[in-house]
This record gives sequence, C-alpha cells and structure tokens, in this order.
Amino acid sequence: MKKISLTIAALSVALVTTLIHAQQSFITNANTFDAPSISPPTNATRQIFSSSSPESRANWQRRLTLGSGDTLNFSLYNQPDTAKRDVVIGPDGRVTFLQAEDVTARGLTIDELRAQFDIELSKYYNNPRTIITPGSYRSKKFYLLGAVARKGVFQLERPTTMIEAIAQAGGLETGMFEQNTVELADLSHSFVIRGGNQLKVDFVKLFQQGDLSQNVAIEPDDYIYFPSSSANQIFVVGAVAGQGVVPYSQNTTLISAITARGGFVEKAYQSRVLVVRGSLESPETFIVDAKAILAGEKRDFKLEPKDIVYVSRRPWARAEEILDHATLSFIQAALVTWTGSHVGPFISSPIVNP
Repeated sequence: MKKISLTIAALSVALVTTLIHAQQSFITNANTFDAPSISPPTNATRQIFSSSSPESRANWQRRLTLGSGDTLNFSLYNQPDTAKRDVVIGPDGRVTFLQAEDVTARGLTIDELRAQFDIELSKYYNNPRTIITPGSYRSKKFYLLGAVARKGVFQLERPTTMIEAIAQAGGLETGMFEQNTVELADLSHSFVIRGGNQLKVDFVKLFQQGDLSQNVAIEPDDYIYFPSSSANQIFVVGAVAGQGVVPYSQNTTLISAITARGGFVEKAYQSRVLVVRGSLESPETFIVDAKAILAGEKRDFKLEPKDIVYVSRRPWARAEEILDHATLSFIQAALVTWTGSHVGPFISSPIVNP
C-alpha cells in the first residue's frame, strides 16, 4: 500500500469541499450496486442543460443527444389537447407520439427529433409543428467501480471533473495501517475507459502529487475503476481457456498461473508470453518463452503480485507491439471479474475495443 501524502490529501479535500459547497444543488446521489439503477435528475439538471452558455458547457453538452431512459414532453403547436408529458425513450432508442410510432431518438438532438416527427406526422396533419421539450436526461451517466466508498452508476448532470466524480462517490476507500490512514485503492492499476479505449490518466500523479493536469473532465459512459491495493492476485488474459485472476502465492509461476486459468488455447503463441509489471502508465515488461519452459529447456518465470500475463494469438517481436492489447485485455477482465463478484453479470459485452 502507498500512504497518501498528508499535504496533498489536505489540498485535495479542500478543493473537493469547495467544489461541493459551490455547486451543492447540482450533485446527484448515486445508487450503490445493490440494484444497478440511477436516481432521477433534479430540477437543477434541467436548468443547467437549458441555461448554461455554450462556453461553459462540456464537449458532450454542446451537441446534447438523446438516449434510452430520457423523458420528453410532446405537443402540436396550437393543439393543447395533443400534449403528452414524460414520454420515455425506450431501451431500443425509439419513441412514439400520436400516429408517429417508433421514431428513432437515440443519438439525435431535440431539434433533429422534432424534424423527424414533423415529417412523420405530415402524413396525418397539415403542416404539423411538433413541440418537444426535455423532461429529464437519464441517459447521461458514468460508472465508478472498485475501491470507492459508494460504487455505482452516477448521473452526469453537468460538467464534472474526476475529483468531483470521486467526491460524489464518497471518495476513495481508506483504512488504518500502523495508526495511519491509508488508501485502499491501487492507484497504479486504476484506469478510465472511454469509447472503448483506455483514457490516459495517471491517478498516482493526481492524488499523491497533486497534478491537476490529470483531473480530466468526465464524459457520458466513462468507466472508472479502482482495484483494491490489498488484493494479491495475478491477471491472466489473452489466448487462454479462461481469462481472469489467479490468487498469488510465493510459488506462483507463469506456467502455474496459465494452468490455473485452463491452459493455452489451440492457437496461442507460446514462444513469447508477455508479463506486464508495475504501473499501467509506466509498466515494466518481460518476454517469456513458455514453450521452452514446458519443454524443460528453461526455468519457469516467477510472478509477483498484480502481474499481468498476456498470451497472444499471433507472433510478435517487441513488447510495444502488443502492450496496448495486453492492457485492454486486462481492463476488460478486471471489470468483468469485479462486477461478476459484486453485482452479477452487469457487464455482459466488451466495453473496450479489440
């Protein structure tokens, strides 16, 4: 475990406290993963989406698109009897108003959706003017998992930074070690997934060195994961029968870890297995010839806690060629393993690009 610098911790707490008090009315309560759902947005949500100037909005707000779970209010101009309130966009991203059924709303702005309804309703009305106003934005959310006080799905109601997001979750988990407060999150293996790729964020610099250049803005559907610093385990990913974790012991070796995950698959490239050690941002890599070990030509490679063992399906020469693949495979496996252990099969499909 790494002890949080008291000076940096104090500065971070002061910063977060200031942000919380300054914008207290906007911060949402997060549900825990006892039931993976999200709280409804507040009136402040609607105000911030409608009244904030373009300059003060985050990139995702400048073209605010609709998604499943958002609610809309509909009517036709000068026809109040047609009004429908709190119409929910369905899981398939479609919405219905009057005779215009199952119109695709996901990915459109309100103005773009209004134009689609005008076209559809023109089959039944003369020059219809559809009026659509937002009821609530429930589709914009992010995920905080792992060693945070409150794990779950959080609504993204306004421009939010990483520090603010973690503050909404009650901060990182802490504990006592030798009468000192220490963090329980493994910052060197923590990560953010955005749009199927790892977003480069150095949490060690952010929380232990006070480097606010790492305090990135949160975007919809970000996954933020803090593994536990107390978990001594090995991750085995890639071309093995069952990707996942192997409990670490002093006798854990490369071959024993791969065997524990079911062994190599048929087309695994056994001659060069990559072992990634240390921080995800500045890793140390080792290339191990597992084929020679199995043939008795070389000694087995001894692993250390939190090592990532990656088995490729194709030949490669330099570690740099497959390091990103190894990291993304670890990220997917880590998230699936954690959610499977804590909340069931919450992540059922890949969230990272192959």
